[in-house]
Amino acid sequence: MDDNLLKFFIAATAFAVVLQALVLVALYLAVRKSSAKMEALALEVTSRTLPTMETVHSMLVELRPKIEIIATNLSDSTNLVRNQLGRIDATLTDALDRARLQVIRADELLNRTMDKVEDTTDIVHRTVVSPLRQVNGLMAAITTGVEVLFGQKKRPRKNGAGVPQDEMFI
Repeated sequence: MDDNLLKFFIAATAFAVVLQALVLVALYLAVRKSSAKMEALALEVTSRTLPTMETVHSMLVELRPKIEIIATNLSDSTNLVRNQLGRIDATLTDALDRARLQVIRADELLNRTMDKVEDTTDIVHRTVVSPLRQVNGLMAAITTGVEVLFGQKKRPRKNGAGVPQDEMFI
């Protein structure tokens, strides 16, 4: 029985080896078929994209000087704008400083004018109004004295009757 068992294992091993060889051959054929399809696909992609790539390359070669000119112009324009903004800033700063100075000067002028008006008002009051009041009071006193002296003005009675003006107020 040992001999039969050995023959059975040898036959099973041989069958497994043949089966493995068939699987390997099938795998080889499938890979070769896939490889052929991949090569055909790569050729098709290359044939379609290569002209496009050449067109893009030629466009880039043609556009490169123009792009460089645009970049140079943009850089020059940026520098020009920056310089102009610097000048505008300096001008506006100068104008604001001058305006600030003028406002300060106008404020000082207004303050001086108001001080002079107040001083003038005080002087007019001291030299004109006060003396006029004093003269007016003096004239009223002299007029009353003269009226009393010449008897033109009667003295109010002391019997409780007030001045006719005072009687009107209740």
